[in-house]
Amino acid sequence: MSVFSIPFLDLITPHLELEQELTAVFQKALRTAGFIGGPMVEEFEKAFAAFCATGCSIAVSSGTDALRFALMAAGVSAGDVVVTVPHTFIATTEAISQTGALPEFVDIDERTYNMDVGKLQEYLEKQCAVESSGKLRSSRSGRPVTAVVPVHLYGQTADMDAILELAQRYGLVVVEDACQAHGAEYFSRKTNRWRKAGSMGKCAAFSFYPGKNLGACGEAGAVTTNDPAIAEQVKVLRDHGQARKYYHNVEGYNGRLDAIQAGILQAKLVYLARWNEQRRQRAAEYCRLFAAAKNVVITPHEPTWSKAIYHLYVVRTKDRDGLMAHLKTRGIATGIHYPVPLHLQAAYQSLDYRQGDFPVCERVAADIVSLPMFPQLTVEQQRTVVDEILQFVYSAAGSKHALSQPLRLTSIEQTA
Repeated sequence: MSVFSIPFLDLITPHLELEQELTAVFQKALRTAGFIGGPMVEEFEKAFAAFCATGCSIAVSSGTDALRFALMAAGVSAGDVVVTVPHTFIATTEAISQTGALPEFVDIDERTYNMDVGKLQEYLEKQCAVESSGKLRSSRSGRPVTAVVPVHLYGQTADMDAILELAQRYGLVVVEDACQAHGAEYFSRKTNRWRKAGSMGKCAAFSFYPGKNLGACGEAGAVTTNDPAIAEQVKVLRDHGQARKYYHNVEGYNGRLDAIQAGILQAKLVYLARWNEQRRQRAAEYCRLFAAAKNVVITPHEPTWSKAIYHLYVVRTKDRDGLMAHLKTRGIATGIHYPVPLHLQAAYQSLDYRQGDFPVCERVAADIVSLPMFPQLTVEQQRTVVDEILQFVYSAAGSKHALSQPLRLTSIEQTA
């Protein structure tokens, strides 16, 4: 039982509401002995592909496996460089490293916290060289640059038109990390239509970890793609490299999805659009409640080309750690996603990055705090959260109106 009167995430209520449907999935598996693969997995794959508006969906054992298999199937191999951001969960770079490739970073946009397209362009133009063969090579590592992994962080898409244009110009593959973006949408100015996360790159990875907007009751993931060849390659990789039983074309992995988890995801998928809309409503309410405190609490920025699904509701404020301690005493749970940028993690000391290499990411990591966010969150709970936050920040500033040195976003306040 949680000690918090307002939890960070409620995983109990939705499962109790769907208890009969979820129990029926388990009973079906018991009665058919269908535990690995089979009809339940195939049905979920078809349904999730339709949800993401892609031709194919391949269910796998985790989001990390999904990204690793997606990269491998897209042609990333040992010795390559894959460009991504340092502000994400380590699974993004683990998947890159596990293909034998090397992650290299570009900084994030200070308003969306996603990949800064300008920094990506700067990296490609100034930190890489185009060889006579037309291939791009990193000046930093001397390795060929073959792919870009934009992360749709916190449930909001990166600016995909611009990323795809740069990738096409330099011959790079784009693999979306959509592990936090189930159902998020992006308005493509190039095609003049809304597009789902996971449908824009060569392929994409999703995680169904229990806390995600669409979560299993255990580990699960999926790759989405419009390329049948990539889909077939992922199927081979997830099943020990075999295209048919005991005939192994390559050395693969044990990355298959349990049928029970697929059935659970299939049952929940029916409700995902509604749950996402409830999250959007809760995010709008948070923004309304914080509207009078713009100088002390920076709320999420949602560009006109984005329909975020608010996997997390992340704000920035001074004395983040003091605020979290205060909220804990009031029974309000919070989180930090993520406190240490990847380029400063001990696991990546060998990459030889230094403090100051990605200043926006480092500033953001010092200020951010994730507030309670889930579909069943009530307006009353939100008012309590916001009241306690404002009480703390105004008290700390010694003013009822504004901080003496309000938090400012560097060099971006006038941008669209």
